[in-house]
Amino acid sequence: MTVFTKSFIMGLNINHMDKIIVLDFGGQYCHLISRRIRDLGVFSEVLPARTTASELEKISGLKGIIFSGGGLSVFDKTSPKGHQNILELGVPILGICYGHQVIAHLSGGIVTAGQAGEYGITKLKIKKRVSVLSSLKSTEPVWMNHRDVVTKLASGYQTLASTNHCQIAAFGNVAKNIYGLQFHPEVTHTPHGQEILRNFALKICRAKKGWGVENVLTDLTQEIKQQIGTSRAVIGLSGGVDSSTAAILVNQAIGKRLTAVYVDTGLMRYRETEFIEQVFKKYRLNLKIIRAGDQFFKALKGVTDPEKKRKIIGRTFIEVFDRVAEKEKAKVLIQGTIYSDRIESGITQYASTIKSHHNVGGLPKNMKLRVYEPLRDFYKDEVRNIAKKLGLPESIARRHVFPGPGLGIRIVGEVTPERAEIVRQASHIVEEEIAKAGLYNRVWMAFAVLLPIRNVGVEGDARSYKFPVVVRIVESKDAMTANFAKISYKILETISTRITNEIKAVNRVVYDISNKPPATMEWE
Repeated sequence: MTVFTKSFIMGLNINHMDKIIVLDFGGQYCHLISRRIRDLGVFSEVLPARTTASELEKISGLKGIIFSGGGLSVFDKTSPKGHQNILELGVPILGICYGHQVIAHLSGGIVTAGQAGEYGITKLKIKKRVSVLSSLKSTEPVWMNHRDVVTKLASGYQTLASTNHCQIAAFGNVAKNIYGLQFHPEVTHTPHGQEILRNFALKICRAKKGWGVENVLTDLTQEIKQQIGTSRAVIGLSGGVDSSTAAILVNQAIGKRLTAVYVDTGLMRYRETEFIEQVFKKYRLNLKIIRAGDQFFKALKGVTDPEKKRKIIGRTFIEVFDRVAEKEKAKVLIQGTIYSDRIESGITQYASTIKSHHNVGGLPKNMKLRVYEPLRDFYKDEVRNIAKKLGLPESIARRHVFPGPGLGIRIVGEVTPERAEIVRQASHIVEEEIAKAGLYNRVWMAFAVLLPIRNVGVEGDARSYKFPVVVRIVESKDAMTANFAKISYKILETISTRITNEIKAVNRVVYDISNKPPATMEWE
């Protein structure tokens, strides 16, 4: 198996743009930092932590550098430390979490192992509202996720803010425009985090705006033609915005040489096959619909481990694709993989694998097709914007996220046709009621999870012993972080009543009030 992984961004004509480089020290939110900078209209690219000062100097339009967070400690022998001479480049630098500690370490300060970790939202007490912290209040809620702490700063550096557990929660060397933040401004749990990044990018770095999705379509189409060449290709069309956007993009570039394959795995959304047929019949798309539910359920029989389920589903997908590809004489498999898929699958050097997405971590090594991912460097809201530019309907462009493994990971435990039907109907009820309430476009995901237990209930005058269903509704911007949606009790009661009335196998409904982090979007 070969996978084309070179950054699409590097192929863009970006020499004229101002740039802020994010050095990846392995944090889950590394690419979220880059995403937030792009939100400001400033071009941002992620490079490895091992990037040298001389390599950075060669980047045209370099206006600033951000050291990302990371899961290791500066005390670890194998942890990334960066290059000390980067601090002498003369461009503004911002360190976040682990990056904050790296700057302190490289500049001659002291980092020590904390006695206790500091996780979640805490109060930041700002001592000097200057530079990156200008325009903020004297006390701000921020998101912390660390154990080690900076306990002493080098000459020229000063403390800007602290918390009850971290005396140096923010520091700065104003003369050199080098700053460190122990907290995460890039996550939505830090309410004014984007203002901090705006201060850094636009005021301190003085970067000019020049980035926008509308500028990339021509270059993206050119890359698609170059990578696929004269070959035929297949794409798994799930009906989600990612695969749909990728399908239409590639279809416009190579036409009938693309075969779009919709596989009804038995783990799809409510009436999904009919939806796919209805939406895509208006496009000149070579669409093939394959009903393979029996094959997937047979492969999943007796399997309860979520990672195994993901990999089995991925492998079964490829078995189906291989057969279609062989018949179509295709050489390339198009994937709708986006940034957040790749990051959660542990693709960066120091990042941990949170979960294997079937279109990233579940592909077999001996796969016959070459994989190409045209959307690999874009985040969800950027993909939605591309979809709109391509003329895809709102029913696709604004559609809620659906996992690649489908309902297989919304059924905790063994996957069976009966359990799939329960969670499919329950999820449909959740989405339908959210839409009726006018909340569909305001939330990121709204779905149901089936638990592999039975609980006692009472229906009529009789005792019942049935399944409980978990309802999960979250708000997010790009799936890197999320908050549970504060849905009114009236709406939740309607959802619960409908599920227990309309689905005979369910007698209890609970609501998931977990944020990401510490939870993930899905349960498995």
